[in-house]
Amino acid sequence: MSTPDTSVHRLPNRGRYDRETIDAILDEGLVAHVGLVEDGHPVVIPVAYARDGDAVLIHGSPASRMLRTFKKGAPACLTVTLLDGLVLAKSAFNHSMNYRSAVLFGEMEEVSDLDEKYAALTLLTEALTPGRSSSLRPMTEKEVRGTTVLRMAIDAASAKVREGGPVDPDEDADFEVWTGVIPRVDTWGPAIPTNDVDVPDHVTGYRRA
Repeated sequence: MSTPDTSVHRLPNRGRYDRETIDAILDEGLVAHVGLVEDGHPVVIPVAYARDGDAVLIHGSPASRMLRTFKKGAPACLTVTLLDGLVLAKSAFNHSMNYRSAVLFGEMEEVSDLDEKYAALTLLTEALTPGRSSSLRPMTEKEVRGTTVLRMAIDAASAKVREGGPVDPDEDADFEVWTGVIPRVDTWGPAIPTNDVDVPDHVTGYRRA
């Protein structure tokens, strides 16, 4: 397959192409949006994911039409976006958002080896809740075989980052209105138990980057 141009054309100064930036975005996010063309129609599906070194892992039911389409070699686009704040300017036109996003292009390959699938599913669990997998009942072979795991290499990728305050034109300098940034901070509420087992540290101390 031909690789799409990953260059950022709109506001190219916001483009980032180093793996450190791309990996940091992927590691912090929880949900990726995966795009494909299915039966001639564009489709975008949100999925949980995990970065595994130089690749991203997704998983789901073998009955998933999206996963079956990717297994056939359909090209994929995977995006992750982190919203950091609202940027309020002197005009509605110049309002913006601070964000970090990563876009990956490529094909997905199935992880078919049983041991590799087990490791991939464990990594996906750990990506969502670090420290959780060691306390769980081990996955059965039936469960592992009954889950489709796909891997997408981080080859054709770019990031785009917007940070800082509003950019107002000189002609708005004398217009008096509050401007600045409203930062977005993610917080997680207290855990809601469904049994009488003591709450483990990986739940009470749950944090994201």
